[in-house]
Amino acid sequence: MNRFALLLLTALAPLSWGTTYLATTELLPADHPLLAGLLRALPAGLVALAIGRRLPSGGWWVKSLALGTLNIGAFFPLLFLAAERLPGGVAAAVAGAQPLIILGISALVLGDRIRRTTAAAAVMGAGGVALVVVGPAAQLDALGILAALGGVTATALGMVLTKRWGRPAGVGPVAYAGWQLTSGGVVLLPLTLLFEGTPATIDGEAVLGYVWLGSVGGLLAYTLWFSGIQRLPVIAPGLLALLSPVVATLLGVLVAGERFTTLQALGIVLVLVALVGGQLAALRKPRRSPAPAQEPVLPVSCS
Repeated sequence: MNRFALLLLTALAPLSWGTTYLATTELLPADHPLLAGLLRALPAGLVALAIGRRLPSGGWWVKSLALGTLNIGAFFPLLFLAAERLPGGVAAAVAGAQPLIILGISALVLGDRIRRTTAAAAVMGAGGVALVVVGPAAQLDALGILAALGGVTATALGMVLTKRWGRPAGVGPVAYAGWQLTSGGVVLLPLTLLFEGTPATIDGEAVLGYVWLGSVGGLLAYTLWFSGIQRLPVIAPGLLALLSPVVATLLGVLVAGERFTTLQALGIVLVLVALVGGQLAALRKPRRSPAPAQEPVLPVSCS
């Protein structure tokens, strides 16, 4: 598969995650972010394990738990908490800073060189997301901001470690996603029971929301996402994550009847420019240094 096709498949993950804010606010019961994360992760993870038919072995038990905690166990409840305490736009604007966080972590952990073009694309993308999602009447909640920032930092570190550790030989992408979803769900299960419990009633809309987030936003999205992280430069899927708040905004306009402004249109243009420019820079192969010229070998005189 060429890199362009791989990028398109990987982009389906953040496109589906753009529905999270709408599903959370319109379908799910309020004040249950841990339960939302649990039901998004654990059932999808168990289904993936059944399909993939592979369990971790050796050190991968610990690695899977670490990755599942960062990418799922910490990220999901923080994401839902931010979505409940902040306007969707403000939460998404904080998430728009994730490519910058990935650049910093990948430089420390992977030793990647930060290219000026890639950094500029990340800054432009974050600015574009801010224009798209933050309105003049946006209200800021300190706990919501911290939750959003903690969530994107956790998953940024999880992405970098996913790239560093790779995937064991013979393990397919579905099984690998199942390891992380199940590990994250196992982390969330006792926390949900201890601190939150279940809502008094779960109606049909809530069931629909949980099924959507667990199947499309969980199993399918994370299978494509982890596969893309392992086969692309880590900043490439990091920049693709900017699509999520754009989709959330467009859904707000189309479904919730929100007003679309000129500034939002400008923000979408900036995000698209950042995506294209950043991907071209991230996927560009580094130039090879020319081989040093060899001095001619002089014939040896045997006088």
